[in-house]
Amino acid sequence: MSIVNFFRRPDYQSEVTQFIEQMKTARPDLEAQQRAGRALLWDKNVDRGAWREYREAQVPQKPYVYQTDAK
Repeated sequence: MSIVNFFRRPDYQSEVTQFIEQMKTARPDLEAQQRAGRALLWDKNVDRGAWREYREAQVPQKPYVYQTDAK
């Protein structure tokens, strides 16, 4: 028996990790649902031309927006 194995303790898992593992076991389709939700809301093709036009059309803002212009 090696000394390393004698002092080895079981791997620690936090309560959160245990909860997630239990949830994945109970609902094997959970990851697929998460990926579908992400694709629905976040994974979009970006229209770079529209973004360029948006940035070019922006008007620079004054440091203090409520300051009136001196005449």
